[in-house]
Amino acid sequence: MKILIKILFIVFLIWSILGVYLINTEHEKAKIVMGLCVLYLSFIFMPIFIYYRYRDGKYKKYIINDDKLRNAFKQQGKG
Repeated sequence: MKILIKILFIVFLIWSILGVYLINTEHEKAKIVMGLCVLYLSFIFMPIFIYYRYRDGKYKKYIINDDKLRNAFKQQGKG
């Protein structure tokens, strides 16, 4: 999965560089290439990356729940 994400990111970088080059040379299809690059980033690369990063429940330490709030207020009252 990690290799897939690296390959997809490299494809995105190459695609972006190509799009910028086409825009600078005023090619007629430059806006289409950049638009497809943004769609690729939004609907293919980012969902796979987000799934990879948060599949093991690593996000749970960043969620605020009642216990964390109570502990924070208790520590604030002591100091």
